Amino acid sequence: MTIRTILSATALLAVALPAGAETIGISIPAATHGWAGGLNYHAQATVERLEEAYPDLDFVLTTASDPSKQVSDIEDMVATRNIDALVVLPFESEPLTAPVARVAESGTYVTVVDRGLSQDGIEDLYVAGDNEGFGRVAGEYFAETLDEGSKIVVLRGIASTIDNERVEAFTAAIEGAGIEVLGMEHGNWNRDTSFTVMQDFLSRFPEIDAVWAADDDMATGALQAIEQAGRSDEMWVVGGAGMKEIVARIRDNDPMLPVNVTYPPAMIATAIELTAMRFTSPAPVAGRFIIGSELITPENAADYYFEDSPF
Repeated sequence: MTIRTILSATALLAVALPAGAETIGISIPAATHGWAGGLNYHAQATVERLEEAYPDLDFVLTTASDPSKQVSDIEDMVATRNIDALVVLPFESEPLTAPVARVAESGTYVTVVDRGLSQDGIEDLYVAGDNEGFGRVAGEYFAETLDEGSKIVVLRGIASTIDNERVEAFTAAIEGAGIEVLGMEHGNWNRDTSFTVMQDFLSRFPEIDAVWAADDDMATGALQAIEQAGRSDEMWVVGGAGMKEIVARIRDNDPMLPVNVTYPPAMIATAIELTAMRFTSPAPVAGRFIIGSELITPENAADYYFEDSPF
């Protein structure tokens, strides 16, 4: 896996290990959809693995179905468990910013994952996927695979900075390849919405060579619409994030799903393990840790398939 990491200069001096048992709090969203389900799976598996490897580390893991519950969980960790570090993937950025800032101001080490806070500089460590790379890798595959004059449609995610970064990078990657984008609509990272959007594309465009769905839930909805319309032989679909059902079909050489692009929910494992290193190793741990997006192909799909994961 390609990794780009930037360590803060001050962290290079932090070589002394804290003494005694330490407690790491982990606060993440509940498993309200596929990717979050995978997030929960990898968080729990990582905690179990690290508890066995490091008996002097304690962990408390909570999941929240809304921002107010997440704030309450974090406040409880501080009050009742006296946590030494917090790993948090904010349910939403704005409501979590002030509560996490208070935790950081108390001297607790803070790791923020994926969805950044609305104020810069609060966390000690930031771990996330590469959204620009996510769009670029997909776009490069389209540019290299499709012939000039090919026609595609695009299902975007929820209108957001993340979605903009992905789409802009995808568009730049296919520029000059002679690929015609027939339509680009928001599927909102939702399979039902994407099913409806894809139905509309199919009714409007008699010729479609490929679909960039930009998310595996959206890819699933698009595939259902294509199969229902009886047009499975006409086009293929590229999603993203590595849903295990999608990865299995790629592994088995399904012509409708030739590749996928990673945006792994397992990034929470990276965040937890790096935070644990703060207390178990003299290695400096601070700054930004960006997990690169990789192309999943039939040749490497087995490396990205997690049988026990819900995603």
